[in-house]
Amino acid sequence: MDKTEKTEDSYASTRMNFPDDESKLRWLPMLLDAYAIIDKGIALAIRNEEHRLDKKLACRRGCSNCCSTHSDIPVYPLELVGIYWFCIEKITQPVRNVIIGHLSGFEKSMPCPFLVNSSCSIHMLRPVSCRQFNVFGKTCEEGEDPYYTRRDDVLTPLEEYTKQAFSVMLPFYGITGETDKIYAIENGLIHAHVRILQALDWKELAKRMEEFDSKKASF
Repeated sequence: MDKTEKTEDSYASTRMNFPDDESKLRWLPMLLDAYAIIDKGIALAIRNEEHRLDKKLACRRGCSNCCSTHSDIPVYPLELVGIYWFCIEKITQPVRNVIIGHLSGFEKSMPCPFLVNSSCSIHMLRPVSCRQFNVFGKTCEEGEDPYYTRRDDVLTPLEEYTKQAFSVMLPFYGITGETDKIYAIENGLIHAHVRILQALDWKELAKRMEEFDSKKASF
């Protein structure tokens, strides 16, 4: 094999690790394992599409067009639990106060409340849908949703990795047997739980972040 050729293992993602939290929160290893699978699949899909399209990935650090233009970002209950945990216990100042302000005044028509200075403040715990949305060729025009304007430039994720990641998440919803998992995945049962990020009332999260800060300050 040519030394420059990459195997599938070369694209293995680096799994996020929070050992202390994972030992206490039974759902957290599921979520982190699922995200590692998704990230690996996305890396492989990007490699394949760059070769097929002869175009490079357009998404870059600081590019946040999709965070502003997408009005229906799907998010699953386990992901919501992860976002709440990450915001309440892990995000620090000065970004923390900015997020609390965004969440407290959030309205459905606004950009994603976790967008701070053109960056995703919950990037480590961003939902599957955000992880999978990638665009090739030119960067997006202001206000453009390339899924509708140039669908061929939008990444199609590898289905096998998406199914595997959702299978890892299923015990959170009480589905543990392998046969039951296969049935749930093949019939899309997990999608019955999906919520739309922009339709959620984020004021509750802002309140919990402030309560957490007050408790810390009292010690």
